[in-house]
Amino acid sequence: TPELYTVYKSSAASDVYKRQVPGMTAAPDIDDAPIERCIAAWHRHLRGELPGGLDAILHEDCVFLSPIVFTPQQGREITKLYLTAAGGTLGGEDGDVAASFADGGSNTASGSTGGGFRYVKEILQGHHAMLEFETTVDGKYANGVDIITCDDDGLITEFKVMMRPLQAINAVHARMKAMLEQLSS
Repeated sequence: TPELYTVYKSSAASDVYKRQVPGMTAAPDIDDAPIERCIAAWHRHLRGELPGGLDAILHEDCVFLSPIVFTPQQGREITKLYLTAAGGTLGGEDGDVAASFADGGSNTASGSTGGGFRYVKEILQGHHAMLEFETTVDGKYANGVDIITCDDDGLITEFKVMMRPLQAINAVHARMKAMLEQLSS
């Protein structure tokens, strides 16, 4: 019987898990998947180690979907603005997101203290990734996912953020508004 291998990657343990699903006869070489390259570059960016920063990983026509803003934000420049604002908003008591990753690690649940932003799970397959994160914003626990789609070159074409609970979304909304005003001026 043919088998399909779906790759699940736990960022906390840096392990790769494979689950068999009908339909495919061999496991894919996960190092060749565009999303593997994309997410590796994303993590380098978060650590401040990616030459060119967001310009190096965002497709010029990428779309950003926010848990706060109803309409999709289209284009590299507006996506950069939102991701930069989020980086300065979601860092928790540790500061901004880049500061949370400054220790050079992937900043998973085992590697962060103080409510700073950290990814706790990653699921990667083909051109898609779901990265679950946790942080604290204004003393409120926030849990969410970054849903990232890339093209064959590993450039991000869509970045969607979903978050819970409502109290955290309200806190993020207020801080994002202030950060976006600051970055736009």
